[in-house]
Amino acid sequence: MAQTDPQRPRLDVRGAVDLSALAKPTPPPGSPGGLPQPGAYVVDVDEASFPELVRRSTEHPVVVVLWATWSQASQQVVADLAALADEDQGRWLLARVDSEANPQIAAAFQAQSVPMVAAVLAGQPVPLFQGAAPREQIRPVIDQVLEAAAANGLTGTVTPAEPAPAQAPEPELPPLHQAAYDAIERDDLDAATAAYEQALRENPRDHEARAGLAQVALLARTRDADLAAVRTAAAQAPRDVDAQLAVADLDVLGGKVTDAFDRLIDLLRVTAGDDKERVRVRLVDLFEVVGGEDPRVVAARRAMASALY
Repeated sequence: MAQTDPQRPRLDVRGAVDLSALAKPTPPPGSPGGLPQPGAYVVDVDEASFPELVRRSTEHPVVVVLWATWSQASQQVVADLAALADEDQGRWLLARVDSEANPQIAAAFQAQSVPMVAAVLAGQPVPLFQGAAPREQIRPVIDQVLEAAAANGLTGTVTPAEPAPAQAPEPELPPLHQAAYDAIERDDLDAATAAYEQALRENPRDHEARAGLAQVALLARTRDADLAAVRTAAAQAPRDVDAQLAVADLDVLGGKVTDAFDRLIDLLRVTAGDDKERVRVRLVDLFEVVGGEDPRVVAARRAMASALY
């Protein structure tokens, strides 16, 4: 089998389940669960851009805050630091780092928890504090950083960043799609299924509802699956249709799309009758999940036709 595909499934249909969200990525700035858009003296930093941040610390003080989406305390500290950065009008730069998305940076600062705040002065890290702290206690800490920076000749100022362009609001979903989306949010997959099915009854050409229905079905099938047990069962019984279907579902859910398709196409070649039809139907369902225009689906459809005929 191939290694994990670099691409995730095309799950960008609004109103359908965004399965990629199960990996809990960092919400984009300005979105629910994410931080506010960066201000004039605030930047978001990852492992790729961190060396440039260290370079900038030779021109002016940099304050790094490590935060996490699950930590309300860290998000409050980030907000307070951003307000202080605005007050100081470019005397220092605030760098926000998602500790879970950037573990190497967290390790470099020896962060044991979040929030964790440190200064970087001329490339040298200076631990400041860890844990929640009110703004009135953070202010004197920042003042000490500025005094230390001035004593070391770091008196440059930060060029304010251009404000981020306003994002156009997403169009409203059709009522049944919104009902399905809301049901998914509260983990009511039965209600989501019913809403998508009703949307298809009203409009059999509603491709977004069809994709959403396939995605909800995948979530339902894998809801209580034990990944290790499923893989063991599939490895021990390569011609067990149920075992192979189960592991293919988990492969798609985990982004191993080509693995899943290859597994089921190989199974098509060695099955017959009802079993062969079950495999074909599952492949078609997974094609809906990934998206008909995805090149992996296009290739798999050709391979499926060859395996069938």
